[in-house]
Amino acid sequence: MTQNQPPGPPRARIPGPQQPPPPYPRIPAGLWRRCLVTGLALWTTAAVATYVTGGVAPLPALILLGSFLVPVTFLLWAYEHHGRTLGPLPLLGCFLAGGTLGALGTWVTEHQLAHPSLWTYLGTGPAEEAVKLGALVHVLRRQPRIRGPRAGLLLGAALGFGFAALEGAGHAFDAAVALREVDLRTLLETEVLRGVLAPFGHGLWTAVIGAALLARRRPDGRFRPSARLAGACLGASVLHALWDSTHGIALWLVARLTRAGLDGTLFTPGRLPRPTGGQDHLLTLLSVSGLVLVILVGAVWARSLAHRDPAWRNTP
Repeated sequence: MTQNQPPGPPRARIPGPQQPPPPYPRIPAGLWRRCLVTGLALWTTAAVATYVTGGVAPLPALILLGSFLVPVTFLLWAYEHHGRTLGPLPLLGCFLAGGTLGALGTWVTEHQLAHPSLWTYLGTGPAEEAVKLGALVHVLRRQPRIRGPRAGLLLGAALGFGFAALEGAGHAFDAAVALREVDLRTLLETEVLRGVLAPFGHGLWTAVIGAALLARRRPDGRFRPSARLAGACLGASVLHALWDSTHGIALWLVARLTRAGLDGTLFTPGRLPRPTGGQDHLLTLLSVSGLVLVILVGAVWARSLAHRDPAWRNTP
């Protein structure tokens, strides 16, 4: 059987150019939503199992799911919307290797400081941000093609989220081992609070540092020290210190506003005083207000860096 040919001279079919397959699996759109919903369901199941059984067997799953759910969701979202040109390997490298190096280095530096004290608040922020900067340089040193503020924002945020996930899980396990009994309500409240605040803490600060680090990277891949990078590290350290000291600053303000029972022991190295029943609401209000203020400053700063990069403006 022959097929009818169209009128006129026969035309040769020229095959179009074939696109080579990507060297890595393509992540489907909307995967971050499914990850978030599935993770929440699994975390809720682990919480119910811990409550029903009263044992500690579901505790690792509960802590790890609560610590990694938001960071992993952000990683998938960032790759889908902004990171396809970078590929998944740099994002995964910053999240896993960079986050691990940053967390290990930070735990060593924090161990040398008294808790809590004014020197802790002033020293922890610069120490952690310096360690995360070193981890970011270590991960990206063999990838000279990656440069620009946009890539720095993405990769810095990925490293910060990996750091936050490991730090949160470490503190949760440490508290569970130290107390030798599980206060499920406190643990769940801590997990929810860390999950909600995760996008506005370490991820945001390290994103700012990453943007400054890669903004003027040399064509040969070497990193160029600059006043912009020093200013970003200093600003991120200040935001970090304010974030950590929000509770202590709120206690100081409560003591000055109410003039009752807190002045003698404020910021004593090793402990912070407990507010009275009538001061709890004011302390909560001031603490939350301080966190919101730090979040707004960091978000405006990161957004201004994003809008300076022309490549970012046409990205959804």
